[in-house]
Amino acid sequence: MDRHFAEPLNVPKVAQVAAMSSAHFTRRFRVVFGQTPHQYLYQRRIERAQWLLRTTDLPITQICHDVGYESLGTFTRTFRRLTGETPSSFRERNLARDVPSCFAKAWRSQVSSFGEVNG
Repeated sequence: MDRHFAEPLNVPKVAQVAAMSSAHFTRRFRVVFGQTPHQYLYQRRIERAQWLLRTTDLPITQICHDVGYESLGTFTRTFRRLTGETPSSFRERNLARDVPSCFAKAWRSQVSSFGEVNG
């Protein structure tokens, strides 16, 4: 599922690879990962979308399709449900993607939990 997250996956197909029935696979998956296979797949797709939004200038519609969604509406609803914001607002908030990560990490460590710079 991690490797093929952008492909159309369904529980029977994945369960077959694991040599289990769909019901047994879903139960075992939930025990191991703490969520259903569908929830896990949605989370992987949205994590990949977040990375693409931070690191590329690809249009949101292209990112939607690249991570396995056919509908921009479904992608946006799922993104908002899992992250609390729309893909466009996430991208706007993460515009500092050209700043080296070591600099960004050092800067963030100087910011207190109240958003003030520590002296």
